[in-house]
Amino acid sequence: MAFWTGLRDTIAGWVHVSVRPQPMECDSHVRFIEMRLAVTLLILVLIPPYLALRGAPAAWDVLAFLCALVPAVAIPVLSGTGRLDIAHAISISGLAAASLALSLGLGGMSSAAMAWLVLVPFEAALAGSVLLLVAALALTSAVLAIVALNSMAGGLTALPSPLAQSIFLAGALAYGAALAYGAIRAARARDIHSQAGRLQSDTLIETLGELVLQQDRSGAVLNANRASEPLFGLRASDLIGRGLFERILVQDRPAFLKAVADACDRPQTAVAVIRLRTGLTRETASYEEPVFAWVEIRARRMETAEGELRVLSVLRDITREHTAEAAREEAREDAQRTQAWKDRFLANVSHELRTPLNAIIGFSEMLGNEQLMPKDEAKRREYAGIINSSGQHLLSVVNSILDMSKIEAGRFDILAEAFEVGPLIDSCCDILSLKAEQAGVQLLRDYPARIEELVADKRACRQILLNLLSNALKFTPRDGRITIGVRPEGNMLAFFVADTGIGIPEADLPRLGDAFFQASSKYDRTHEGTGLGLSVVRGLVGLHGGSMSIASREGEGTCVSVRLPLDCRSSAHKRTAVPIEIVPQRAATPRTEDFSVARTVKKIA
Repeated sequence: MAFWTGLRDTIAGWVHVSVRPQPMECDSHVRFIEMRLAVTLLILVLIPPYLALRGAPAAWDVLAFLCALVPAVAIPVLSGTGRLDIAHAISISGLAAASLALSLGLGGMSSAAMAWLVLVPFEAALAGSVLLLVAALALTSAVLAIVALNSMAGGLTALPSPLAQSIFLAGALAYGAALAYGAIRAARARDIHSQAGRLQSDTLIETLGELVLQQDRSGAVLNANRASEPLFGLRASDLIGRGLFERILVQDRPAFLKAVADACDRPQTAVAVIRLRTGLTRETASYEEPVFAWVEIRARRMETAEGELRVLSVLRDITREHTAEAAREEAREDAQRTQAWKDRFLANVSHELRTPLNAIIGFSEMLGNEQLMPKDEAKRREYAGIINSSGQHLLSVVNSILDMSKIEAGRFDILAEAFEVGPLIDSCCDILSLKAEQAGVQLLRDYPARIEELVADKRACRQILLNLLSNALKFTPRDGRITIGVRPEGNMLAFFVADTGIGIPEADLPRLGDAFFQASSKYDRTHEGTGLGLSVVRGLVGLHGGSMSIASREGEGTCVSVRLPLDCRSSAHKRTAVPIEIVPQRAATPRTEDFSVARTVKKIA
């Protein structure tokens, strides 16, 4: 065993250096050298018994044996050039020449030497070259033609003895057997390398942990590896055929089909991101919700051994990456919104603070300077009243900012108590009645004579209604109407404040309730305010577990509705704001005659 191992290592050392890094090609060169050495040794072994039976060799005998040794010449040619096709051509040429020489000298077509001629196309076929096979067939045909012509011309010698002929046949059989053995070894080596390649490929695929699919041109799955179950909770059989396509979210199916088509039409890798319905579910309060995974699919064309076009696709779960990217994008948008809020805050609050501060400073200086102080006592009281109202305005601005900060930070505590809603509405209307009278706006109240008590934070509810009334009063022109009312709706109370004011542009409706945002209109910046009113209302409604909606059309007025649970103790939570439902296509705000009972700001009968 050690001898054969050492011999094979020696032969492997004869392989050209350019071929050694290629295992399959190197193995083919080693087999070629081994077979030619074995044939050369066989010929040298057959020479003595042939001469003993034949006697003195003739010229044809010498030429035939020399031609038979030509394949040995291919060994140094192969070792020096690394060209296996040239080595096979030399070997086939020597074999054909030896068959011709023996056939011409030893009986022509009936000679046993013709058996060697059959081996010429056989060896060419085993070489795996079509060009070499065509050349071998042409060479064999030429040899047959020459031998036939020579037989017809009568240029034949006597047939050798049967024993000598058997030596030729034995040599041909041995050579054919050697070629067949080499072919078997080549096929086995190819199988081993192919199996090793598949094993390495499968190991690599399983190590990567990605789902690998083989698809046809339509995207139907022909084969899938075992990664589908640990990745997506799906068996491979769930994806075969149209199974994968049916699990892709409908909106993403065009992108999937385009990726498959692009992979078939172009040699580049096609990439698409899809949402795949996995085999997992998420339990909700009333049903099980399917879980979708974000998946990146990379598809590339491939051809099978039979020449059929296939698509090899690798599917990677990118749900975490997508979620992280979405979180980063949301954080970036939050930062941008925060910066925008900061800018609006500085613009609005500076305006809201500067005006009353200027009034306070100016009138206080006048009252503190004897030369500037008016002599009229009524005028001095008027200045003191302006200072007081300016201070109250500053206090309301600061309170709004503090309340908004508490709500956003989740530190606004709800102190629930039972109270009657009617007196609360009357109280809010009384507070703003003077301002409404000065603005020439009619303030109306609409609520049933008997209504259930509300269990909520009374101070927060007062602030909700005051903010809504103040907003309505601010944007309602002279001779307009504001209606505040309440209606029971099941286990909730629905408050509403409707006005006949300037309304809100449709483009600004989605942004209502954002901190420091004020809807644009032809009355821009003629109205005081920080833009915190609706934002505070949103937060307080959310803390009570309620909901909020707005209906408006520019130039026709606005109606804001707030719905609160009758008992907010079971619904209160730390939610900082609720989404504002935008009621579309509102023709106009509620008119007085739209309500069953409409009461003016005067005492309710």
